[in-house]
Amino acid sequence: MKKRKVELVVISDVHLGTYGCHAKELLDYLNSIKPKTLILNGDIIDIWQFRKSYFPQSHLNVIKKIISLSSKGTKVHYLTGNHDEFLRKFTDLQMGSLSLLNKLVIDLDGQKAWIFHGDVFDSSITHAKWLAKLGGWGYDLLILINRFINWILSKMKKEPYSLSKKIKNNVKSAVKFITNFENVCTELAIENNYDYVICGHIHEPKMEKIKTDKGETMYLNSGDWIENLTALEYNNKKWKLYRHELHKIAVDEEHFEYENKLAEQFISVLKN
Repeated sequence: MKKRKVELVVISDVHLGTYGCHAKELLDYLNSIKPKTLILNGDIIDIWQFRKSYFPQSHLNVIKKIISLSSKGTKVHYLTGNHDEFLRKFTDLQMGSLSLLNKLVIDLDGQKAWIFHGDVFDSSITHAKWLAKLGGWGYDLLILINRFINWILSKMKKEPYSLSKKIKNNVKSAVKFITNFENVCTELAIENNYDYVICGHIHEPKMEKIKTDKGETMYLNSGDWIENLTALEYNNKKWKLYRHELHKIAVDEEHFEYENKLAEQFISVLKN
């Protein structure tokens, strides 16, 4: 397979170790490119949900591929997120072409890019971590239910449907949170004279030039590999939002078994 050469690739919110993760599709994407620099912008491994004892070969293959890219000369920067916050105690670690950091500022053709996961601006993470973890379990359950619904729709030859996007688009508090998140990121970027601010965390892929009376910046969000299957690519002084096509919806007995266990955990936490 002929690989595309890319100067810089940013991915985030892969959530390896969860059933919602599209690891096979991510591996297909990584196998199709030859990046000079790969930035893993948080929540790559879902350490919050490691207790589920679920880490199949396809998820392990993604890690092997990232290590392989690093060993072959690709600079890999792993930036920590809230689901892999355990790694923050080891940050500012450099091992050959691989570095572990909390945030990163890089020069791109004379312009400054400020890159971080974004959970620092999420009050539910900083002030009520138990609520955020509860939300993580609920989101994972929602994704499983959604996958089953889409499996049925595919059998009926109908278009897939996203429950979480529908909820986000119709619940005012969710829309307000996303808007506030983007506003805070861009305001700080403009205040600190960054030409680009690059985040993840909210699972909303986006590229937008923001102008205020204080200046301007470009806000970029790499999305996720749960629903959107997106990445940011930088080449020849231009940004592109890559979207991977989802060809197949798979549902098996293992998913149904886990769905029942997750529902039981979710109810147990609510009772306590």
